[in-house]
This record gives sequence, C-alpha cells and structure tokens, in this order.
Amino acid sequence: MHKTITSLLLALACATGLHAQDYKVPVTDENEKMAEGQYQPKWESLRNHKTPEWFRDAKFGIWAHWGPQCVEGSGDWMAREMYMEGSYAYRYHKEHYGHPSEVGFKDILPLFKAEKWDPDKLVERYKRLGAQYFFVLGNHHDNFDLWDSKYQEWNAVNMGPKRDLIDGWAKAAKKHGLPLGISFHADHAWTWYEPAQRYDLNGPKTGQYYDGHLTKADGKGKWWEGYDPQKLYAQNHPMSERSWANGTIHSQWAWGGGAALPSAEFVTNFYDRTLDAINRYEPDLIYFDVTVVPFHDISDCGLKIASHFYNKNPRAVMFGKILDEEQRQALTWDVERGAPNEIVPEPWQTCNCIGGWHYNTGIYERGGYKSAADVIKQLVDIVSKNGNLLLSVPLRADGTYDEKEAAVLDGIEAWMNVNKESIFGTRPWVKFGEGPVADKDIKMNAQGFNDGQYTGMTSADIRFNQTKKYLYVTPLGWPADGKLVVKSLAKGNTAFRKSITKVELLGYGKLKARQTADGLEVELPKPTNDIAPVLKIAK
Repeated sequence: MHKTITSLLLALACATGLHAQDYKVPVTDENEKMAEGQYQPKWESLRNHKTPEWFRDAKFGIWAHWGPQCVEGSGDWMAREMYMEGSYAYRYHKEHYGHPSEVGFKDILPLFKAEKWDPDKLVERYKRLGAQYFFVLGNHHDNFDLWDSKYQEWNAVNMGPKRDLIDGWAKAAKKHGLPLGISFHADHAWTWYEPAQRYDLNGPKTGQYYDGHLTKADGKGKWWEGYDPQKLYAQNHPMSERSWANGTIHSQWAWGGGAALPSAEFVTNFYDRTLDAINRYEPDLIYFDVTVVPFHDISDCGLKIASHFYNKNPRAVMFGKILDEEQRQALTWDVERGAPNEIVPEPWQTCNCIGGWHYNTGIYERGGYKSAADVIKQLVDIVSKNGNLLLSVPLRADGTYDEKEAAVLDGIEAWMNVNKESIFGTRPWVKFGEGPVADKDIKMNAQGFNDGQYTGMTSADIRFNQTKKYLYVTPLGWPADGKLVVKSLAKGNTAFRKSITKVELLGYGKLKARQTADGLEVELPKPTNDIAPVLKIAK
C-alpha cells in the first residue's frame, strides 16, 4: 500500500512539475510574468526547441559590444580591474580620473556620452560587409543597463548618453533587415564587482575603502544623489572565498568553488530586466556570458528566461557556454574565441573580437587588431564545421570605430563581395578540411580560448562546405607557385565519386584542373584577392 501511494505521488509530481530541482535561489515572476506556451522551464521541454534554419544559413554576425567601460580605453573588465591595486586599469584610472576610493566606476558613467553614435550608419555598414544578424550589449558585468530599464535605475536614459541605446540599435537593425540579438552579462556583477569592496594595501591611502561600500545616503549633495550605488555594485554582501586573489573568479564562474551566493532579490532583478528587454525589443537572439544558463544549478532563472523567450518567438536562438550533449539540444552552443576541430552535429557559434571586448587604446596603438585575413580564414574554418561567427568590432565611447578597424571592415567586405556564396546558406561536407591544422588535436580551454591554434593557416590548410548543387573548396591562402593539390578529391575517393571536369574560381572563371591518384590538381592564376581563393565544383 505504501509503495502504491508513493508511486501515485511521484506520478502526480511529474505531471505537475513538482519534481523540479529545489533551487537555492528561485526567482519570482511577480513583476514580469513568464510567457506560457509550448515550452516549460525544464530541460526535457526546452530540448524540443531546435536552432532555426535561418540561423544556420546566416553564418556571420556583427556585435556592438559597447558600453561605459569604453570610456577610459584601458581594456575589457576595466570596471573590475580599476579596483585591483597595481593593475594597469587601476594605475590608469588613478592617474587620469582619481583614486577609486574617491572616483569610482559610477563616476565614469556620466562620461559615456555616445556623442557621435549613428546606429543607422553603423548597421548599414555592417550589413554591407556581410553581416546577416546584429548583436548589441544589453548590459555587461558592470551592471549598467543600456536601455530605458524599468528595473535598473543605473541606465543609459538616466545618465551618460541619456538615450535608449537598444531602442536606437533595434530600429536600425529592423530598417536594414537584420535579426537583432541582445547580450546580457549583469548576472555576474555580484562577484565580479567584489574588488570594489577592497582598499589599498600600500601607499598613502592604505586601508581607505573603495566606493563599493557606498549607500544611497552617501550621495547627498553629489551628482548621483538619489541613486543607490548598491543597485549598481551589488556589494552589500560578504566576499566570496579567496576573493582577494584576482583569478579566483574564473573558478567560481559557475557559482561554485566558494562563490558568494547571490540573493533572491538580485537574481529576480536580473530575470525582470532580461524579460523587460525581450518584451520591449523582441530580439531573435539572446546571449549570456555564463556556464549553461544564468545562475545554472542555483536558480530557475535561466530556464525561465529560455522558456519565456522560446514561447514568445519561434525564431529564437539562445546561446549557452560549456554545454553537454543534452543541453545542446535545448540551447545553441557558444564558443568564446575559439573553435572545436571537428564538425559539430548541432549548429553552434563562435563569439570573437578583432581586439579586446571593450575598446582598448593600447591595442589600437600597437596595431594589435586581427586582420581581415585572420577574420575570413577563421570564418571559413568555423563554417566548415557547422558554425557561425559573431564578430565584435569595438567602438570608442563616442560611438565610432577607428581608422584601423575601418581597414579591417573594408578587407572583409572586399572578400565577401566576391565569395559570399561559399559562406551563406551552406552546410558542412563529409569532412571539414585537410591539412596540418585539420590534422592537429586541438583542445578547448573552458568555453573556448584556443583561437591562437588557428592563426597562420596557409594554402596547405583547405576547408570544404557545400550547397545542394556545389562543393566549395577554400585553401586558406594562395600557394606561392599557383599549384594546388586537394587530396580529398583524388581520383577514386569515396567522398566525391563524380568525375570532376570543371573547376571555377569565384570572381575569375574556369581553371585548369585534373584528377589524379594524388588529388585534384588545380592551376591558380595570380591572386585575385589578398586573403584566399574559393573553388566552386558542381556536384
């Protein structure tokens, strides 16, 4: 009798969803109601959502990873590192703006004015060079919302630009026919800003706390009077374990390893802000800089956001990092600054940048941007493995890119204008490539971070992709002697049994070619572009 009752209770729990994981920090939807529909905030339900074909066809997007951390030009994560005594960002901030006990990141926000920002002109430029979707930053780990946020008073309408930046981007994207993506990173502000609780250990201000401890009452008579710094810094809590060790945050990124547990108020606030932006701007894509989903394993927040998003938009694409095979059925896998060295069955994306994630004057000055050739070669490699490339082109605080970035964009556009048919709408072939890099056992570091393994690819590195009618063969460089041998297309190979009688070079025309036991031997003309040739072969 007892076993029968237990079985009935378990069945009832499964039917009602009461068997769901008991989360440490559940969210409430008192403010923002989760959309109801086909999807529930459970993995077994979300796995029914498939990455849409439009995204698989798109292959290439541009990301405006742009916000107030671009003001000082000292690099990504400056709003954290300016509180790390001795770091470059700390020294630069102290010299140019003041000591972080007196001038904190909150005081940089009014200097982010976006005075030359022209979203229509920028999005038009991105589409012209080949972007098929467009991403904007909704908020970063700095916890500053770049729209007219209902749930975060520290936002771009109340201070800084005093404009709804996402609204401007969204209208431009719609005008130019590009699907809109929004990235949200503020879920990690809780631990990311912990250095703002510190103080100098050396020098004349030893022991003088930085401004991460300030409260609303401290603003009386200041420019920020009426605003609560804790709604920005979120530091009214004990530090994580080993917080003074600057690298510890990486081992705590998934909310383990001694990370301070966020409050229900903080987690629900992130949920509310994200749903607010989804409901207002109706993006087709959303991105989180997290392991799996926001607050994975400690909260239902991420699964509720996914359920809401998928129920609102059947075209939706939601990205997650460090996903297992089952999670990749529910989310689209994102790899940061890198790629797997194999064809991945499910569509996926690499997010990468030509410089730093936030504008960095040091990278500009030393000529450290990725070249157009670097970008295109990585794009071709990624597409051959069933992936997309989301590329960030950092903007200065005023909303413009510099002349060196402009040259990179021009180079991408020139190659795309001739060769884009080999990218958009294609699918992987039976193998992604051949050559020394294809043969390497390239591992990923956490969420990626292996793109250094893909630099310096040459004509010996060949990539394949296809449409129903054509096979595209792209050597990642021009052979010095003009002679190319594609081993995978040798006479008698099992992957492409049709006899090859015609080979075209995109942008040029028919080439001399013959199949031998060693491979498809092709005679190339003098280089017709500065990056790579693309061969087109009828199937």
